[in-house]
Amino acid sequence: MTKTTPGSFMSAPSRRQLLKAGGAAVLSTPFVSRAWASTTEINMLAWYGHGEPDIVAEYEAANNVKFVPKYYAGGDNMLALIAQSPPGTYDLILSDAEFVQQLNLAEYIEEMNPGDYPLDDMLHEDFTQFPGHWADGKMYSMMLRGGHLGVSYNTNSVSAEEAESYACFWKPELEGKVGHFDWHLPTLGMMSLYDGNGANLWNLDDDQWDKVQETTMSLRKQVGGFFDYGGTFNGLKNGEMQAMVGIGDWITGVLEKDGAPVASVIPKEGGIQFTESYSIGKGSEKVEEARKFIQYMMSPAGQVKSAQMAAYPGFCVTKAGRAALIEADPAEAQRSHQIDGDPQDPITLINEGRIHYRDIPQQQSLEDWNDFWSEYKSA
Repeated sequence: MTKTTPGSFMSAPSRRQLLKAGGAAVLSTPFVSRAWASTTEINMLAWYGHGEPDIVAEYEAANNVKFVPKYYAGGDNMLALIAQSPPGTYDLILSDAEFVQQLNLAEYIEEMNPGDYPLDDMLHEDFTQFPGHWADGKMYSMMLRGGHLGVSYNTNSVSAEEAESYACFWKPELEGKVGHFDWHLPTLGMMSLYDGNGANLWNLDDDQWDKVQETTMSLRKQVGGFFDYGGTFNGLKNGEMQAMVGIGDWITGVLEKDGAPVASVIPKEGGIQFTESYSIGKGSEKVEEARKFIQYMMSPAGQVKSAQMAAYPGFCVTKAGRAALIEADPAEAQRSHQIDGDPQDPITLINEGRIHYRDIPQQQSLEDWNDFWSEYKSA
């Protein structure tokens, strides 16, 4: 963004105004002046969808860049991919929030300038300094979007009343028709909530951890499969699976918009928020390009694209982004409850204590949870 000198404007705009206008700026800058330049490739490590044309094509055309995405599923796999790659391999890293602290401890990401991003426009105070995104007063990641995980089900097999508790997964009629998204954190977090651990769902002592394992194992006879993104999507779409553990509207929302009889709700035991954030890879030679793209995704236009992402929807995290979504796509804003005053408004659910931010285990290691997950799958 061009730095102006004093007196350049009759009234200089605020940083927030400049950042909110950033989306329009990066898409309206004349392309002719740099038409001669070779296209800059930006290597992205992300969940599937973030480097697809519906998100990046317009930005690529306006800025003479090309995103080269490498997709992963699950933070454990993300960390492994980075560990196996030379520093500077990835310019942009889209991470689940609970793994940002791991990225920072391993020195995989660069420090970021808070002044570059609209932190004063976030929808919730927690989002301004989201857990794990800051260390020693320094910022290392920018929260991009979120979504809620709870009970996901076929409305022809599970009633709305039954879906008010994770207990519905044990419904006898669903034997062999309950699926799992194949990652331990979402499922074990839900089992911990079902066991009554509430806000301490990730901070389990030995007895509580034993109980979570026991509860999870008791569900095994209901399970018809463990699926990646595509398998989870198709299992619900074709009706092979009548309920799915470990997901939420990020899967059922896509199907629901296509008319499938599926839904996701936050049950009485509470739900989990997944949070996706952008960091800049350590050693990247394209820090400025990465920063500029993150600014675009935090602009109202970028937040709308994120909320409408074809692969899986998400919640806006800025006030300006939510306002832009309501104006541009009121049907999606209504469907996803991103409306002020809606009792299922994601922000309302956080304020009511019904949503818990996804984290990593506090008293066990990730390996402990993953080892149990492997045992569970093979049982």
